[in-house]
Amino acid sequence: MKKAIQKKRNTAIVKTEAKALGFNFTGISKAAFLEEDAPRMEKWLNQGMHGNMSYLANHFEKRLDPRKLVDNAKSVISLMFNYYPPKDLTHQLGFNIAKYAYGEDYHFVIKRKLKALMAQLNEKIGQIEGRVFVDSAPVMERTWAAKSGLGWIGKNSLLLNKEAGSFYFLAEIISDLELEPDGPIKDYCGTCTKCIDACPTDAIPEPYVVDGSKCISYLTIELKENIPESFKGQFNDWIFGCDICQDVCPWNRFSTAHQTEAFLPHNDLSKMNKRKWEELTEEVFRVIFKKSAVKRTKFTGMKRNIKYAGLKGE
Repeated sequence: MKKAIQKKRNTAIVKTEAKALGFNFTGISKAAFLEEDAPRMEKWLNQGMHGNMSYLANHFEKRLDPRKLVDNAKSVISLMFNYYPPKDLTHQLGFNIAKYAYGEDYHFVIKRKLKALMAQLNEKIGQIEGRVFVDSAPVMERTWAAKSGLGWIGKNSLLLNKEAGSFYFLAEIISDLELEPDGPIKDYCGTCTKCIDACPTDAIPEPYVVDGSKCISYLTIELKENIPESFKGQFNDWIFGCDICQDVCPWNRFSTAHQTEAFLPHNDLSKMNKRKWEELTEEVFRVIFKKSAVKRTKFTGMKRNIKYAGLKGE
């Protein structure tokens, strides 16, 4: 009885402290092997849908079992952090970049908050062991978020939250702390196929499966070689990432503007137009995207993307 009360108390502390740090939703799962995901992941990899992202095939066992990442792991704490911008710049800059990349690189912003959360938990609960993750390790973040009831995995493979849509960063704390797990919720996609129908590169060949090798986000960020000619005229002006399958999702009508100053765009980004993109210099690139995730594609990659996105199809 005492142990159950302690678990309930600690779970409440985790969720209260996470909310105080700006996390919009927090869910808990019991750390265990993701048995149902193993065959799906293996099939997806065998079909080559990860493209050149060879790292996705690495650490297969760790990706499926958080106890291999953190000794004596008992719980996976899943967290959501809103990044929907106060002003959507899509179709206003001449070329488009994904909303998550408007401001400072989320890896740094969210990791700072996770470390602050761990410090608070150690102070209020006692010494706990754990690791924090923000899209930077072999963690099945969407699966864990869905298991903890933060939403369901939609037909575009993204986590959808019934109250707030999908414009959220996902993060995790894998810890030896025993907590009360939350349960999953049902799938509310229904018969909707808007994300599938809207994808210009046909990167969603069937519901709940995304062919990463055809995704504009992959082609503009992860792919370091020349973009295949077969995609010419299909980019819809996207030069870093893509939000099409999110923009058309009916659940994103519930998106609300974030309150995080670090995620606001650089002033010069808001002034961009097609001519300025096409004349972009490395100096301007460095200024606008000094702290941004856009740096991942590097200046040469951005110039490649701008040139490619400007090509017309046959």
